[in-house]
Amino acid sequence: MTQIAVLPGDGIGPEVTAAAVRVLRAVLPSCSFVEAPVGAAAIASHGTPLPEETLAAARASDAILFGAVGGPGFDDRAPALRPEAAILGLRKIFGLYANIRPARAFAGLEACSPLRAERVRGMDLIIVRELTGGLYFGPKSLEPEDGVMTARDTLVYRDFEIERVARFAFTVARGRRKHLTSVDKNNVMISSQLWRRVVSAVAFDYPDVTLEHMLADNAAMQLVRDPRAFDVVVTENMFGDILSDEAAMIAGTIGTASSASLGADPQTPSFGLYEPISGTAPDIAGKNVANPAAAILSAALLARFSLGDEAAAARIEAAVAHVLEHGPRTADLQAAGDAPAATTTAVADAIVAQLTPLAASSARG
Repeated sequence: MTQIAVLPGDGIGPEVTAAAVRVLRAVLPSCSFVEAPVGAAAIASHGTPLPEETLAAARASDAILFGAVGGPGFDDRAPALRPEAAILGLRKIFGLYANIRPARAFAGLEACSPLRAERVRGMDLIIVRELTGGLYFGPKSLEPEDGVMTARDTLVYRDFEIERVARFAFTVARGRRKHLTSVDKNNVMISSQLWRRVVSAVAFDYPDVTLEHMLADNAAMQLVRDPRAFDVVVTENMFGDILSDEAAMIAGTIGTASSASLGADPQTPSFGLYEPISGTAPDIAGKNVANPAAAILSAALLARFSLGDEAAAARIEAAVAHVLEHGPRTADLQAAGDAPAATTTAVADAIVAQLTPLAASSARG
């Protein structure tokens, strides 16, 4: 039996993750789920953001469905004792080096974008972010030097780390519109010079995919100018973190921004971690008003990449797209004159209702 480790975490994590589990149960009733603490919740119960029992549950499962981690009161803690250490640790422990972050302008939500509707309509891109190297994982220090408190974050990339994520991204692009944009800062950073050299070399093995190099600052501008011009973007850890959030807001709301973190070829079912990128949103946590779409779309990615079930993934995505277009909608998607904002539970109910007739039809077939 397929087992999914559910790590709800903090803030709105438990609410949106519960909605995603409901959807997976509706589409994949044979799945089992095991829940474990992570992040600030785990620090409160176990004194560490990533307890051994949580790791054991993850290792015994086919995939991780992750909520969010973080919260107030941890600024003075060492990095290893902050809630965010849990997600960084999971990526490193399981070798999840490639992060897929789709950014799609859903029909009916064009008015939610800060750009004019005609500029965003039809936007459908994927950012592939390298996930286990760069500044977030390089050596760090905070100590006095010559009487001055000095902070250092070290950006380190090895050629094989760049090559594997480049091959991953080329494979994703090959299955879409066959256009890959590699983003770096080749003009000022030695790590980016290696990045561009390796990506260019890998491109010879994918002659059917068009490769374009773009500086990170220019990529940020071009995303605003014409987001529809992008198909697949591959970039290093920090640039990917920033650009994927920008792309999510261009699409209308971070509440629909899903992600998959993988450590193997995207065409081969494999272990992965799936999470919305909306964060803990502590201001609305516990109020049943968070948008569950991103968590549910992350569950669709789980079905696609870890379970190899494209049909289930497509059904979930179609159900979410229908509800996003026709309602009900949470407050982050409301426009003037709309019906009152729906709760997290109501949106999840509507998505499950879209799936139920399909499930019955499938069973009869």
